[in-house]
Amino acid sequence: MRLEKGMRFDWSFFICALGLAIVLEGLPYFLWAEKMPKVLLTLATHRPKTLRNLGITAIILGVLIVFLGRSLRG
Repeated sequence: MRLEKGMRFDWSFFICALGLAIVLEGLPYFLWAEKMPKVLLTLATHRPKTLRNLGITAIILGVLIVFLGRSLRG
C-alpha cells in the first residue's frame, strides 16, 4: 500500500494496538485457565459456518469500536 505524499504510517500506534490485541487474547487463558480447555473443545465441535459467523461478528464489532474510538479523538 502506497501512502499519499506527506502521510506517514504511525508505527508506534500500530505496535501499541497490536500489543493490546495480544493482551486481550491472553486474558481468558490467564483468568480462566481451568475452563479454557473445555471452551476450546466446545468450539471445536461447532460447524465451520458457525465459527465464521462468530468471527465476522467479532470483526465487525472490532471495526465499530475502532471507528468509535477514532471519532472520540476530536
